[in-house]
Amino acid sequence: MERSFKNHLKSSFAVSIAITIFAISLFSCDSSSSKQENVNVKADHAFPAADADNGGLTLPENFGAIAVTDSIGRARHIAINNQGDIFVKMRTLADEKGVLYLKDSSGNGKLDLISGFGDFGGTGIAIYKDFLYCSSDSAVYRYKMENGIVKPNTLPDTIVTGFIVQRTHASKPIAFDGNGNMYVTIGAPSNACQESPRTPGSKGHDPCSQLDFQAGIWQFKAEKFNQTLKDDGHRYATGIRNAVAIDWNFKDNALYALQHGRDQLSHLFPEYYTQEQSAELPAEEFLKIADGDDFGWPYCYYDQFQEKKILAPEYGGDGQKIERCEGITPPILAFPGHWAPNDLLFYTGDQFPEKYKNGAFIAFHGSWNRAPFPQQGYFVAFVPFKDGKPEKEWERFAEGFTQVDSVMSTNDAKFRPVGLAEGPDGSLFISDSAKGKIWRVIYYGNKLALKD
Repeated sequence: MERSFKNHLKSSFAVSIAITIFAISLFSCDSSSSKQENVNVKADHAFPAADADNGGLTLPENFGAIAVTDSIGRARHIAINNQGDIFVKMRTLADEKGVLYLKDSSGNGKLDLISGFGDFGGTGIAIYKDFLYCSSDSAVYRYKMENGIVKPNTLPDTIVTGFIVQRTHASKPIAFDGNGNMYVTIGAPSNACQESPRTPGSKGHDPCSQLDFQAGIWQFKAEKFNQTLKDDGHRYATGIRNAVAIDWNFKDNALYALQHGRDQLSHLFPEYYTQEQSAELPAEEFLKIADGDDFGWPYCYYDQFQEKKILAPEYGGDGQKIERCEGITPPILAFPGHWAPNDLLFYTGDQFPEKYKNGAFIAFHGSWNRAPFPQQGYFVAFVPFKDGKPEKEWERFAEGFTQVDSVMSTNDAKFRPVGLAEGPDGSLFISDSAKGKIWRVIYYGNKLALKD
């Protein structure tokens, strides 16, 4: 069965690694030699050896990684076809191309830049049926695919236009269900809908008119041409400040997303919040979304310590009051503030151990606004699901992206995870927005491969 959507495919070319044996074998290997061994992890899969250092990543036991490409530019979300080729949506144009097509043309586990197309930057990308869907900050397009590729000079179909041009939270991530619908995030163009943006003490607009066509998730027909936001879009959920991480969970047939919470509580309202509180609040919310849900922005935010929605100070809150936030849909799980969840992937493959099946991987892009304290995030988390619900005991699955012990500014981080995709054999791919590095993560059990 063909899987569309951003990363619901099962991966094709893969990697294996050896950390323990590698360390031992260095003493017996000729340092001048270089080879790539293949190891059969399952009868039907042969994985090339992982990078000796896992491409700089720290992973759970028996997992390894290979850096399949090092520096293609400001990469965002990624999609993988049935052959294991990768399409990368670029935030800004790379050699005047907004989508890059990468393929392992030599069979060594590394990807080569084959081609590029599209004259628009952006974030969203996904494969749906025989089409590659890509978004700019103001529209969604699709390209016809033949045998998994987009042929040169293919012109795109226009699916949706009319998104409001905005400088803040402008990206348009996309996801698809199994009933012909496409979901598009439209972020809020502000922090908290203040009358005077990011000004201490400024009240919030009430009502906040940004909710009319922003700060939510809209539903469109996946295969209908020339739709517009105002004429064809259905506001599926509202009160979401910005959900860059969005995915359809086919296990329970529902839409999920993670919200970027609002900023600067102590700066804007120091009488109610300390710097320590502002660094942790509000929570980054993991949302299960049903048609018509309201998650409360800008009037409410989620306090993970009090475990409830709290009235925002712009609307009369003091860090304790609930008032109009009573009954607002809560998250299914809450993470510390400002970690910036930028992609979500429900794992459907069979390569990883059973506990990962149908669980959620989350790419945290990392904070910028926890000063004077160190910034946090910059890793990929895994949240196991049981009976359709997330377990509270989640794990840090992939770390080491920053390459430094402490991050005080986003510029300190060498890499920042942003996109996730699942390949045809169940390998997990992670993209980086700083330099455009992409990793392939493989599980190989106790069958370790060596790369001298």
